[in-house]
Amino acid sequence: MKKRINNFSEKITKDTNLPAAHAMLYATGMKESDFCKAQIGIVSNWYEGNPCNMHLDKLAKIIKASVITNNLVGFQFTTIGVSDGITMGTSGMRYSLPSRELIADSIETVVEAHHYDGVIALPGCDKNIPGVMMALLRLNRPSIIVYGGSISSGYYNGKKLDIVSSFESLGKKNTNQISEKEYKNIVKNSCPGPGACGGMYTANTMASALEVMGMTLPYSSSSPSTSENKKIECQEVSIYIKKLLEQKIKPKDIVTKTSIENGVKLAMSLGGSTNLVLHFLAIAKSAHIDFSLKDFQKISDQIPVIGNLKPSGIFLMEDIHLCIGGMPIIIKYLLNEGILEGDCLTVTGKTVYENMKNVPNITFNQKIIHSLKQPIKKNGNIRILYGNLAPSGAIAKISGKEGTIFRGPANVFDSEKEANDAILNHIIEPGSVIVIRYVGPIGGPGMPEMLKPTSYIMGSGLGKKVALITDGRFSGGSHGFVVGHITPEAQCGGLIALVKKKDLIKIDTEKNTITLEVKNEEIQKRRKLWNPPSLKVQKGYLYKYTKLVSQASEGCITDEF
Repeated sequence: MKKRINNFSEKITKDTNLPAAHAMLYATGMKESDFCKAQIGIVSNWYEGNPCNMHLDKLAKIIKASVITNNLVGFQFTTIGVSDGITMGTSGMRYSLPSRELIADSIETVVEAHHYDGVIALPGCDKNIPGVMMALLRLNRPSIIVYGGSISSGYYNGKKLDIVSSFESLGKKNTNQISEKEYKNIVKNSCPGPGACGGMYTANTMASALEVMGMTLPYSSSSPSTSENKKIECQEVSIYIKKLLEQKIKPKDIVTKTSIENGVKLAMSLGGSTNLVLHFLAIAKSAHIDFSLKDFQKISDQIPVIGNLKPSGIFLMEDIHLCIGGMPIIIKYLLNEGILEGDCLTVTGKTVYENMKNVPNITFNQKIIHSLKQPIKKNGNIRILYGNLAPSGAIAKISGKEGTIFRGPANVFDSEKEANDAILNHIIEPGSVIVIRYVGPIGGPGMPEMLKPTSYIMGSGLGKKVALITDGRFSGGSHGFVVGHITPEAQCGGLIALVKKKDLIKIDTEKNTITLEVKNEEIQKRRKLWNPPSLKVQKGYLYKYTKLVSQASEGCITDEF
């Protein structure tokens, strides 16, 4: 007996009391014979204003054609996106993290309202991926994610470029390391076409993690945006969505605590973005899985960094594709070495172990991925810090190149712009700790990324000479001695709000502590004099966001209280 796979859509298509609904479905091009077929929502974060997303509509059309070929009905729709690269350092960056919630809400809205039986999602830029994943977990019906893929390298003067090259070039120009002409040529050639930023930044970090978690097909994270492999993936995905429908495999069957641990382990081994923490806290909460900051630290203590990938290394995702053969080769290596668990279910209907059976073994005649016996760093690059400055936690990204302990006088700024101006005007003293506050989820609002200041620091040659701490967050492209996600944030009265210039701050990533070295009596005096500043935004979506959002240590979610 043929399995029924249109369990949701039949609530509309088979209900004879809904003639208007049927009339509108006929208007979309459906035929009477289509009314018994399963309906697939094909959602992309397509929009023209961002290279990470501008090709997604083309990929979605390939998927729709494939869905129709496999005797399913496909309906394309889009959700929003915000380009982190374009908005970075502007007031628009405040919308980046909040866009994750809008993405999840809008996908949930369309799929629930229209009773789609399954979902194929096509994310591109950073917040797209967790936003999509959160929605699929809320919906919990057969679903697959197809990552839009990363961008090709840019080139100038025989050197590979990427988006961070353009940010860091400004600092180099301002310190007379490069000319105005070189600066402009770097900017013009950093991004040659479509695809997400090419290093192990947030988009590629999340895509890699979701692949080993089993929510994408093998090779999805490493197949470049314009490759033939990405087109083939789009053509084949409908085969697997049909299998998921027939076998009733849903996201919560795939996303378990063990699969989340797999995702975090892979991402950390590759030197992934600190945003991994924020997004996986939110994903775990959407799946009703107990996963906290302590779990990240436990994994970081166990997992060596083996990926020589930007921003801390030198290679890009395209190098994993071209020189190693794709992400599954790395996954198989970590699986064989006992780092990853292989019995987790995936969207192929098989386990991770079964998916890896015919994948070639890694060879180490390349410099991109090191062996576990000779890692780049013996433990993870992400550290969870606690102390009087962050009693609820903070996130450090330490490659080891910057050292592991930093102690220095505070240089305090109440906005990112003030800090950027100070760095570019050469008034930051070596040995100091730059403090950027009132940029958290409520104070920002939206917890903007601090890629500009970290890039300016690196471009100005201060990378090993200063530290930067903030209640905001960092781009996956950030590197240096940086600590973000300080919780509680300044706007909520966290101790970071009471720091004064020249106060001594000590960051110890060996003991995982961050401490303001000021006597408690003095802190209490300052606290009595402190009053929260007015919210920067008093209307619109960001105002609503400030009223709903949780702190960074809880994933900055807006839907569970």
